[in-house]
Amino acid sequence: MTRRDKSLESGQFSLFDELLDTPDMDAAGEPTPLVADSSQYAALPPAGAVDMAFITRQLECWIAVGWLRPLDAHLARFVSTHTSRGDPLVMLSAALVSHQLGRGHICLDLDHALRDPDAVLSLPPHDMAAPGDEAGIVSPGALLAALGVHHVDTWRERLHASDVMGQGHDDAASLPLVLEGQRLYLRRFWQHECSVVARLQKLMSRAGSISDEMMARLERLFDREAAASGSDWQKVACAMALRNRLTVISGGPGTGKTTTVTRLLALLQESALNEQGRALIMHLAAPTGKAAARLSQSLGGAVAELAVSEAVRASLPREATTLHRLLGVQRDSRHFRHDSDHPLALDVLVVDEASMVDLELMASLLAALPAHARLILLGDRDQLASVEAGAVLGDLCEGAAQGRCSDEVQHLVERAAGQPLPASVAPVSVLADHVVVLQKSYRFHEHSGIGALARAVNRGSVDDIKRCWQAGYQDIDFQLVGEQTGALIRRAVSGYREALRAMGSGAGPEEVLRLFARFQVLCALRRGPWGVEGLNEAIVEALFREKLVGGTRGWYAGRPVMVTRNDPQLGLYNGDIGIAMFMAREDEHRDVTSGRLRVFFPHPSGEGVRAVLPGRLGGVETAFAMTVHKSQGSEFERVLLVLPERPNPIMTRELVYTGITRARSHCLIMSAFGGAIESAALRRTWRASGVGDRLGA
Repeated sequence: MTRRDKSLESGQFSLFDELLDTPDMDAAGEPTPLVADSSQYAALPPAGAVDMAFITRQLECWIAVGWLRPLDAHLARFVSTHTSRGDPLVMLSAALVSHQLGRGHICLDLDHALRDPDAVLSLPPHDMAAPGDEAGIVSPGALLAALGVHHVDTWRERLHASDVMGQGHDDAASLPLVLEGQRLYLRRFWQHECSVVARLQKLMSRAGSISDEMMARLERLFDREAAASGSDWQKVACAMALRNRLTVISGGPGTGKTTTVTRLLALLQESALNEQGRALIMHLAAPTGKAAARLSQSLGGAVAELAVSEAVRASLPREATTLHRLLGVQRDSRHFRHDSDHPLALDVLVVDEASMVDLELMASLLAALPAHARLILLGDRDQLASVEAGAVLGDLCEGAAQGRCSDEVQHLVERAAGQPLPASVAPVSVLADHVVVLQKSYRFHEHSGIGALARAVNRGSVDDIKRCWQAGYQDIDFQLVGEQTGALIRRAVSGYREALRAMGSGAGPEEVLRLFARFQVLCALRRGPWGVEGLNEAIVEALFREKLVGGTRGWYAGRPVMVTRNDPQLGLYNGDIGIAMFMAREDEHRDVTSGRLRVFFPHPSGEGVRAVLPGRLGGVETAFAMTVHKSQGSEFERVLLVLPERPNPIMTRELVYTGITRARSHCLIMSAFGGAIESAALRRTWRASGVGDRLGA
């Protein structure tokens, strides 16, 4: 085969590429955990025995014990059949880069993989036999050693020699893999990364200036007393966003991201109305329906409190939509109606919960953004990244944290903050000119245990975590329970009892949804008795025994469901939550056993509900318990956070922080492992990506 092999040009690889859209989920609906040490499972294979057939057998063994997806092995076999140089290392590398995508990485970092090769694959599910019980399994580290790979340069040289390997923009588009430096990509994701970086750089290069009149308007919208005890970072964020075409505003819950962006939009509209005589076209969006509804509600309240003219107030957007709705989903396709040839009709776009936006969706969004438009990304850099590959918001914030802003922006920041910034010897970073981190939480006051615990986890400080429990906070609690989940189930039933009793007493769907949203069980895992699947089943059985729900299988009154697949025809999108209830006729009494069953969802505007026939819902799952990943973009009065009963590599600082901060007034953490929080706080999520390096360069 030549580098221009016609079978690849005919689109075989692109057809296979369509399959690479489902992330490799562990038991939790999250990227699967890492292998800590698999070198014990088998000895090195005999010298010279590692050929294509041997690699094929090992991939099958890895699939059998849950280390690898069948999809990853399929790609490896596909690549091996389209190369004239049968290097088994290329076949292994193809499987590994595919598997990394399933775990949220954009690429396979060869240096990282060689330093810790057994961390490249996934732990087997808890309900399967231990790998040591399987014959003939070789660990990734042993396999790389047997292939003669002891240094990253050796690995790179052999990949470069392959005729299925590209090296950059000048390659044939048919080549499935791209090697750039020490990063190995599937071509589609390499293209997405390059596209995202190029468009972000273009946005960052279009910074303007702020007039004295605009600064005066900014002063009027912000209370000078807010900066009495330090810099007013909300005001700083507004000033930077007035200057920039791209602005990232990061901050934890309650730091005022929505308040900040509302004032920013008001300033932009006031300027446009005064200077151009017309209002700007502004859109609000979020990755999920739940996050979009929350943004709509928050912005509506913030707009009502603005000290602006009625003309400005009337011109501000009130309703957010999902990114998929905004871009225009095309059925049975990953493509959207809006793209670079058919851009969005808008002047300003605000994207909330941007940490949940994966690389591919970000590429589509940036492609559809008009050249003149402003993009404002809101999110929490410390939350979990998207389930799919990429963590663009994290890359932007990490890059900004490594440098300082330019002298021009520093002068602007000090002018807005009303005081000088601390001196820094860090190098100037273009990203620092576009990223602001809000630091003061208005939700979690100084006496809030939720805020204190979240900060301690974020810092990875075991001592601070211990001090949180010793301080006697009333809004956090940790309960160490036995191996049985009975105590968990009783707590969950207690949390949902009010909403389900209201449903049985004839309350309307809007009231039932409001009550149901006050409490939520969140899990780190999906499988097992401590995971979503086991807890949902046990909770339903307990509720049925109390006659609070109308069944335990299929559709029944009282079943809460989360949408797991976008359905543009119904206007329902991944993350939307509804509840099944009977619609009673006027002459009937509503109860949990009779009537016409419908699933009620909150209206996207945040006002009212809509009813859907259960049979029309293709992708939903019961949501008495949901994963922490799925809860992003949501808030609840009270949260029951269930952590695994034993140490688990999926438990990270970001996961626990995200779970804790979903609660507004009380967070109860339950586990059979006493050190669950501390061990998680010491482990950070890492995503292989070249976005930060490209932007820095």
